[in-house]
Amino acid sequence: MTYKTPQNLYPVTVNEERIAKNIQNLAQFGMNKGGGIDRSLGSKADIQAREWLKKLWETELQATVAVDPAANLWAECAGKETLKPIVLGSHHDAVANGGKYDGAVGVLLATEVVQSLKEAGYKLRHPIKIVSFSAEEPNPYNISTLGSRLITGVLDSKQVGEATHAYTHEKLSETLKRLGGDVANIANHLLTDHDVGAFLECHIEQGRRLLDNGLSLAVVSTITGIYREEITIYGEANHAGTTVMENRHDALLAGAELSLAVEQAVIKQRRSDVVGTVGHFEIYPNSANIIPGLAHLTLEMRVSNDQVLKELLVQLADKFAEIENKRQIIIKRRIILDQKAVPMDPMIRETLQQSIKATGDSYLDLPSMAGHDSVHMVPIAKTGMLFVPSLEGKSHCPEEETRIEDIVKAGNVLIRTVIALDKELD
Repeated sequence: MTYKTPQNLYPVTVNEERIAKNIQNLAQFGMNKGGGIDRSLGSKADIQAREWLKKLWETELQATVAVDPAANLWAECAGKETLKPIVLGSHHDAVANGGKYDGAVGVLLATEVVQSLKEAGYKLRHPIKIVSFSAEEPNPYNISTLGSRLITGVLDSKQVGEATHAYTHEKLSETLKRLGGDVANIANHLLTDHDVGAFLECHIEQGRRLLDNGLSLAVVSTITGIYREEITIYGEANHAGTTVMENRHDALLAGAELSLAVEQAVIKQRRSDVVGTVGHFEIYPNSANIIPGLAHLTLEMRVSNDQVLKELLVQLADKFAEIENKRQIIIKRRIILDQKAVPMDPMIRETLQQSIKATGDSYLDLPSMAGHDSVHMVPIAKTGMLFVPSLEGKSHCPEEETRIEDIVKAGNVLIRTVIALDKELD
């Protein structure tokens, strides 16, 4: 079935000046001297951002604002009928010394869509909600996508109860309580497929694919699978001066060869949706005059096609066995994460595509190579994502930037998509 979005149904457009102003206003909470944003869960900046968002939603949207047991922020505007709401949003937290667009664009563009519809007097059949999820980013509690995982039941509340802040040692449950959450009561408030009709998230791409293709918009096809291993290499520590080269069992060199094997295997795929990283590497005893006898490293693979990952792992297993045999070392591997790729809803994707075409723009269909809150909304709602470009492909840094004209284009596409979904969904 094709979901059409005729141009004459959409006189509503977003306000560029207001979007730019709101991005700057939110960025003031946690901005450091270098221009980066420090806004982790429970911090002063997090609390300030939350209060600012609540006030914005209450005053500008006349929305009903609530905080759920996972400390996610919600704003709701009623529809003409009692139907499952259309939800838009993302997250407002930031990595240490991060940028002002990651997550914030999705929350503020959701706000702008609702405000623009309201100002135009356009009343939806469905209620429309905005959500800003708690702690999407890595944080001192070491639990990312916290809010979306917790409120959808993906994350066990017991795990939350055991987590503490790496520096202040505050319990995560206490932090969420300070923010208006209530982990002990989460089981009674889990989101289900009865609570959300559709979920839309606009996000910066955090890469160069849109830029390299000269386009402003991408419809996300899939959120990549993430596979991680801890690898330990057992060699033999020995004197660095008296052990001749042919008698060495160097754990570091075995790890280096292993890392290069990962790189070569991925490059041979010739696919932009396959990446591999050895991101952590420690050696022991780590001394100038001792051959490394032990190495610990991590392997991460991000692949949007599960079958491709499976084939890659077979190739790497063969290569690792060759390294073991050649260097007479032992490689031990332990899987620590095997998160499958998650496709976006076909109907939402098509509606986004048709909405872009109706504006006269072009787009890419792209897999997301980063994880997002949308992953955890897929089991309970028709879910879709829209990407806007990251200048120079930069993200998670003060230099992170997205052109306002691209954000405006995304906002107008979201308005068309919301109106189309409002007509199509029960």
